[in-house]
Amino acid sequence: MDGRLETVRKAVARQNPERVPLLYAKSLEKSDIVNIPVVSHFTGPDKNISEWGFKWAHLDNELLMGQPERPIIEAWSDFEKFAPPDADNPERFKHVAGIMEKYGPDRYYKANFTLSGFSIVSSLRGFGNACEDLYLEREKIEKLLDTVFGFEKKIIRLAAKQGFSAVGLADDWGTQNSLIISPALWREVFKPRLAEEIKLAHGLGLQVYLHSCGYIFDIIEDLIEIGLDILNPGQPDINGVEELGARFGGRICFACPPSYQTTAIGGTEADVRAQIESYKKHLGRGGGLIGIIPEDSAALGISAEKFKAMEDAFNAKE
Repeated sequence: MDGRLETVRKAVARQNPERVPLLYAKSLEKSDIVNIPVVSHFTGPDKNISEWGFKWAHLDNELLMGQPERPIIEAWSDFEKFAPPDADNPERFKHVAGIMEKYGPDRYYKANFTLSGFSIVSSLRGFGNACEDLYLEREKIEKLLDTVFGFEKKIIRLAAKQGFSAVGLADDWGTQNSLIISPALWREVFKPRLAEEIKLAHGLGLQVYLHSCGYIFDIIEDLIEIGLDILNPGQPDINGVEELGARFGGRICFACPPSYQTTAIGGTEADVRAQIESYKKHLGRGGGLIGIIPEDSAALGISAEKFKAMEDAFNAKE
């Protein structure tokens, strides 16, 4: 039987692994993929302050991520004195070797950015401001984008020296029924920058994983075109599982949780199992499927019984 690392590699390559590899955020002893944070958003002396400088406010549930309290670059004059984090901080990768030693060589280690790209820009600038800037202050926001993407490329170069298999980006592009900006604008501004990151990572022997919540169907073809290896669409059902499978199944590896917005909360255990079976059928063509087990189940309102149903369904033999 294939080991954990080979199982993930086969899933990413759509080479029909013997089982669906699993990603747990916290239960690392059970996880085939081990996330290791390399950008500090919720770690360090003050876990409520990102290393980018914005502070997390918890307006609803203390167990969840929260929201940036206020923009750091409220006016563009603030950008003149803004400095990005130090990518070369000697503390950045000090924890990596210990984690890899603990879980051993037979894991797929992912250098996790937690947030990236426009998610960082909109946190620094404020979401409404950042969206307006794309139309009204293009030159200025592109300089900020280049600052953020430049930092990320430095981290990718450094991560390649640490024994990782992949880098993990996270940039939410969807609302419930559309992209937050037009696909044309996304292709003009963001696609080239993301393509540069993917090309850089691949050249250094790293694969690229992207999480993006909401409806993102309109740009998945673009993500495949620029070489993305693993896509976590966050809410596959919003995008249409059968439609995703018909158009993109077997062309990219999908990493999916049971919907923590609908089925995993409001559905039955049978509904959870049925949804995961639909992922296997439609998204996992060629074995290109990674199962994500959402471990903030209590905060999300997912019962222990449905949590177990997720594990059982992903682990079930065909």
